[in-house]
Amino acid sequence: MRAQTAQPAKPSRSLATVVADFLSLSRSDKSRHLQRHEPGPVLEFDCLKGALPREVLKAAGRRSRAIGTGADQVLIRWGVIREDEYLRRFAHHYGLAFEAFAGLGRADCLLEDARLPDAARLGIIRIRKNGAPVYVFAPGGFASRRIARLAAAYPTAAKRIRITSSARLNEFLEQHTGNVLGHLAAERLADDFFDLSAAPIPLWRSPFMSFVRHASRLIAFTLLFIIAPAFTFEAVSIVLAFWFLLFTSLRLAGSFAPRKRTKRLPRLADDELPVYTVVVALYREAKSVPTLMRFIDALDYPREKLDIKIVIEPNDLRTRAAISKLGPMPHVQVIVAADIGPRTKPKALNCALQFAKGTFITVFDAEDRPEANQLRQALDIFRSNDNKIACAQASLCIDNTSDSWLSCMFTAEYAGQFDVFLQGFSSFEMPLPLGGSSNHFRTSILREVGGWDPYNVTEDADLGFRLARFGYRSVMFSSTTYEEAPAQFGAWLRQRSRWMKGWMQTWSVHMRSPLQLWRDAGTRGFFTLNIIVGGNVLTALAHPVLLGEVAIESAKAIFSSGAPSFLHNHFASLHIATIAAGYLSTIVVGLIGLSRRRLLHEAWVLALTPIYWIYLSIAAWRALFQLLSDPYRWEKTEHGLARSSRVAVKMSLQNFSRVRAPLRDIA
Repeated sequence: MRAQTAQPAKPSRSLATVVADFLSLSRSDKSRHLQRHEPGPVLEFDCLKGALPREVLKAAGRRSRAIGTGADQVLIRWGVIREDEYLRRFAHHYGLAFEAFAGLGRADCLLEDARLPDAARLGIIRIRKNGAPVYVFAPGGFASRRIARLAAAYPTAAKRIRITSSARLNEFLEQHTGNVLGHLAAERLADDFFDLSAAPIPLWRSPFMSFVRHASRLIAFTLLFIIAPAFTFEAVSIVLAFWFLLFTSLRLAGSFAPRKRTKRLPRLADDELPVYTVVVALYREAKSVPTLMRFIDALDYPREKLDIKIVIEPNDLRTRAAISKLGPMPHVQVIVAADIGPRTKPKALNCALQFAKGTFITVFDAEDRPEANQLRQALDIFRSNDNKIACAQASLCIDNTSDSWLSCMFTAEYAGQFDVFLQGFSSFEMPLPLGGSSNHFRTSILREVGGWDPYNVTEDADLGFRLARFGYRSVMFSSTTYEEAPAQFGAWLRQRSRWMKGWMQTWSVHMRSPLQLWRDAGTRGFFTLNIIVGGNVLTALAHPVLLGEVAIESAKAIFSSGAPSFLHNHFASLHIATIAAGYLSTIVVGLIGLSRRRLLHEAWVLALTPIYWIYLSIAAWRALFQLLSDPYRWEKTEHGLARSSRVAVKMSLQNFSRVRAPLRDIA
């Protein structure tokens, strides 16, 4: 960067400088969050004197000091007063104007398109009102107290300041700015980092030449089969077998790796906690909404410092009605995803990311049951590591294990994946193919790398590798989120096909330039992508090929007396060892995972591993067909169908114990 030329001091400060200083916008994010208390009297209560009981105001003041946020935010989050009503009183008391955005559109907003996400995040926008530029604030944190001081210290500047509610500002940004935020949510990654996006290739990227390159490779491969079919088939099967074995070996290596011990840190006081954003993307999840909100409200975190975003689709009226039925939730913002680009979960998450106010952000799914202390545990991971740790991934665990053998197998699979294999990979400091929920990010880094890819239907795995390419790491930590698994084959197949398709997209995107991937992610990242993500798909695709070759050669040996025995084939032992190693590794990793979850009584299901692998192969080949025919289609997994729940049983037993204890005392 060039050194800036010194400028002479200005005799007067600009309005922008005054506003930035008073609202702490000129400080870095880190320094702002280290400030635990706002000095000076509680000016935000002056407009409420006589309107609310003194005891309520005193209680809110105490709470404000205890958690380190504005007393007005405490009252609003408690539901004592509506945000609109409070801000109208506040504006009137300090001689400010309340902005309702009536009749305003994109032409009245004085910010460039690229700055609108900053307006959503900071709660400040510059508009033209009556021919003059003004600043409109949606106060959060200590902003009301600072604005009150600003109005008193700079009466002239205060005339160009207006107040509005966060709901009104968000509605204006969403619906009256030409859908700029919607376009950014859908296309920003492709615009900024095209080579790291699964978006369709634009015309200027010469799709014809791309087609010619792919067609020439396919023709060359086909010619090999025509010229030397036996040799080519044998060579391909050998390559697949070795890839299969590498995948199996790396999984076992990760599974037996020693887990890193994390230092136990003292519990953070509430006033030391940063604002934490929780995002949930819902689509046709009306049945799941009440239980989901119960578990989010049960999180061990001050409600005043939770920034909860629920994203719904424009046509999902039932989910919207289910949210409304829960009544006022001042700590929750409902965002309607823009009807631009693909209708996928990652695009919905990007819509929420633009409004996220938290220093950290996490994602939950509709059916998730996170442990109450998960946010604090994630913070401990970030506190005990440097800023290169961009993501902390909690373990996912299946809750409805007893619904069917498929959900039971899913339980063993998740236990092996999150409690065994990924724990080892985290110890090896390898890039992690993240889970779809309960991943906790530094919000600034998530924005830096472009957020989620709206065109990748397994956005979590892709994001894990993109973080690695930017020089960041992801780690596992000891907290659990319980999830619902599909219990029927049809639902399971649709979900697993989507996952397989997304892994194919992830592999193809990051392998566009293998040399650049090696430079960005290093040797570990390169081999993790190819052996784990690529191997996950390739083993599922290759499994029926290897089985078929073993079956055909064995049948020849049985029914044709002149044919040599299959076991005399030079590569017979390789094919048999490959299949056996795949089954054995699945069983071993599953057993270790079930043991760590204290669910060894469910280990019987691992005897069905050969059948499950056939199911995986069906899903992989279906995913390959979809990748070629409909790459961006998001096949929805329906939730709220579980017939059993270990979490519900555990909670019932705890409630029963609490009821019985007083009775024993009386007896």
